[in-house]
Amino acid sequence: MEAFTRRAISVISRIPQGKVTTYGIIAAAAGNHCGARQVARILHASSDKYHLPWHRVVNGAGRISPRPSMSHLEQRRLLEEEGIVFSEQDSIEFSEYLWLPDERIDQQRRKHE
Repeated sequence: MEAFTRRAISVISRIPQGKVTTYGIIAAAAGNHCGARQVARILHASSDKYHLPWHRVVNGAGRISPRPSMSHLEQRRLLEEEGIVFSEQDSIEFSEYLWLPDERIDQQRRKHE
């Protein structure tokens, strides 16, 4: 298993209940700020095997990415069961629900706000 994959799995496994994070934040924390798509592939291939909380990962706009399999409906249900509230625009308010894996990522985010 590649080092990036191991680190991404570690980050994903630590997302707390009632919080979400993004593909990009996971990728940056795992060492590749351009690896968001790779994180999506890791989630698809490894969520069951490593019991990852896949439903706590959303896109950078705070939305669930629609999928042909309709698993996005399951994802929304699981998040709502954890107390996450969606806006009328079907997005999640990051100021309330965003989880950052470490302080360096938080500092990076603040630079871009």
